[in-house]
Amino acid sequence: MPSRHTTSARHRADGRAHTLLTDARLTAAHHLSSTTRRTGAAVASSGLAVSLLAAPALADDEVRTTAVDVSALTASARAIVEAAPVVASPAEASWTFENPAATAVTPPPPPPPVVEEEPEPEAPASRSRSAQPEAPAAEPAPAAVGAPAPASANGSAIVEIASSLVGIPYVWGGTTPSGFDCSGFTSYVYAQVGIKLPRTSGDQRYAGVEVPRDQAQPGDLIWSPGHISIYAGGNLQVDAPTPGKSIQIREIWQSNPKFIRVG
Repeated sequence: MPSRHTTSARHRADGRAHTLLTDARLTAAHHLSSTTRRTGAAVASSGLAVSLLAAPALADDEVRTTAVDVSALTASARAIVEAAPVVASPAEASWTFENPAATAVTPPPPPPPVVEEEPEPEAPASRSRSAQPEAPAAEPAPAAVGAPAPASANGSAIVEIASSLVGIPYVWGGTTPSGFDCSGFTSYVYAQVGIKLPRTSGDQRYAGVEVPRDQAQPGDLIWSPGHISIYAGGNLQVDAPTPGKSIQIREIWQSNPKFIRVG
């Protein structure tokens, strides 16, 4: 039995899908490539450099295989290219750019900072003086202590001692040379001759014997209500008067005094 030779059929491989949109795309790309080449030639002859974004190149055989009537599209594209103005400039042309004039304006300087003046520190000596309390005003110096006994005293020791205390200030309740009241003064003077008197003027009224005025002797006590002094002869007496004054020799001012002799 003769052998049978069988030839298998060959099939063309499937190509890419072909539609009307594919044809339109290929036609537009062909004319865009042609237009790009013409424009580049015109610009290159003028000495200018132009950078164009070219469409992706297509193989010529791919374009030639299209069998579609594109006369309408071709005419429209040609009209656009031919209507485009061609710009030409000589090679020696120079380009200039006008820069607007700028004027520099210097801003005014900022105002100087305001500095508050601080008080100057006080000198140490001034601070020490201000920290210390002010000394009290000096009191007027007392009058000189002591005065000569009046001639009318006739050498009475009591009057001489009393006169030596003239000028000591009056101090209520005082019984020493730093200050006396009336009865403190008489009791101190009598104590210097060894005679002790009661402390108050009311009690000293009865410490001795009352004598008439015309018989009184220097050194006797002179009593009046609330006050007592030492008789200095004539019309004089030595006493510690009132606050603010000092021991003095003065005239008898009492209207009806009592004279008391002690011892």
